[in-house]
Amino acid sequence: MQADLFVTPDAVRRADGATLHPMTLRWEACDALLGEARRVPPAEAAQWLLTSGRGRRLPVAIIGPRDPTPRSLADAEDVAHALAKIGFPLICGGRGGAMEAASRGCASAGGLMIGILPSDDWREANDHVAVPIATGIGEARNAVIATAAFALVSVGGREAPVSYGTISEMAFGLRHGRLVIGMPEAPDLPGVVRCATAGDAVARVARRYLALD
Repeated sequence: MQADLFVTPDAVRRADGATLHPMTLRWEACDALLGEARRVPPAEAAQWLLTSGRGRRLPVAIIGPRDPTPRSLADAEDVAHALAKIGFPLICGGRGGAMEAASRGCASAGGLMIGILPSDDWREANDHVAVPIATGIGEARNAVIATAAFALVSVGGREAPVSYGTISEMAFGLRHGRLVIGMPEAPDLPGVVRCATAGDAVARVARRYLALD
């Protein structure tokens, strides 16, 4: 069900007057809409919160294989660019393949990409990662990526060679109640929300961020 959302000079509200608390991201009872109010779609409401300095900047993870297909590369760059343009900080594995494409898309939108690296050397991050975090914990960093993000977008990994690292990140995300989105070439797991385009993925992420789903 599509919610009627409004942006006022100081808040995001629903038609019933409920206001979204910018730090807890929970809806709270409030008076009816007062003063100037502009009806907006969820993605625009999320962008207002993220870029106004009022809302909690929760990160979204972009996950995918080291050896992606051309379609997975394009999806990684497009989705990262679209999410970063709205104002979401992004997380990825920090190295090559789909992660480098996502980092490039994020950087081209002026966004913040955080790279969670498996090694203890931050210099292994690709050139588009703004914040490299060297963990030294190997593949266990997959769990860090999945739990640090409130939503994950998987751009590929279903095609041979199958990306078991991507599958593990998706599984960790689902286990911890995160929104896990699968683009067309992402692995199929129960509970994954399938999206065909970057626009579809952004709309789903925005609705989760605004506690509308």
